[in-house]
Amino acid sequence: MKEFFTVENQEGERIDRYLSEELEDRSRSYIQKLIKEQYVIVNQRPVKANYRLSLGDRVEITLPEAKEPDIAPEDIPLDILYEDEDIIIVNKPKQMVVHPAPGHYSGTLVNALMYHCGQELSGINGTMRPGIVHRIDMDTTGSLIVCKNDMAHQSLSEQLKIHSIRRIYVAIVHGNIKEESGTVNAPIGRHPTERKKMSIYSKNGRTAITHYKVLERFGDYTYVQCELETGRTHQIRVHMASIGHPLLGDQVYGPKKCPIPHLQGQTLHARTLGIIHPRTGGYLEVNAPLPAYFTELLDRLMKN
Repeated sequence: MKEFFTVENQEGERIDRYLSEELEDRSRSYIQKLIKEQYVIVNQRPVKANYRLSLGDRVEITLPEAKEPDIAPEDIPLDILYEDEDIIIVNKPKQMVVHPAPGHYSGTLVNALMYHCGQELSGINGTMRPGIVHRIDMDTTGSLIVCKNDMAHQSLSEQLKIHSIRRIYVAIVHGNIKEESGTVNAPIGRHPTERKKMSIYSKNGRTAITHYKVLERFGDYTYVQCELETGRTHQIRVHMASIGHPLLGDQVYGPKKCPIPHLQGQTLHARTLGIIHPRTGGYLEVNAPLPAYFTELLDRLMKN
């Protein structure tokens, strides 16, 4: 499988670091191995791992076919918000991983989709991620779109690329946000020292814009709406933490000890998803209802 990238604002970054950030599920050592074996070319020429990128460079990487494990369909209930012959939009629950990964081959959304859809899933992203065009974190709930064929997948991929998909999240954050609304415009890239984290202080961060609006204030916490203009990894979590209001329950970007007992992960819900339908060309919007844990938490905060 080949993937192509055009360098937009990562001038001067090493090719191995650049590709390990673009291909989040591939390690830097694996990328370096591919470069050494000349599976990576820049402007139609092989390069070394220490090659420094220039603006406009066209990067091509060939990912060798790997022996991937058989991913088994599993009869896991799905909360389906919308479905037709081309796409399916589900309301993903908390603690569910979107697609299988090494050491985690069962209980994922893909396992459930394979049972529900059979062979009707796009094959563009391979056997590990059939139909998956975008992801949300394991502890983030809400609307996620899956493609049943390659036509739909290509259309949605293009919409994601040009940031035309409407994505509105709701979250509970620490602290009382002073203003009623605002915008965080801060590039996001891999954290300089902690590979599993993202940061606004990355040397080669990519443009990231989040618009937020206060929905309710609870003294020590604020209920907010966040609309993505871009869609970087952990974008809302990183941006809200960067302005001093990390998400409640987010022990990666917020306090290590959660003040709410038994809360698992960040309080973040992908509420609204709006797309141009790949077949009809019409606008389609769905809204995922809040999960029970979220509504119960809001009720508790309102009563305090």
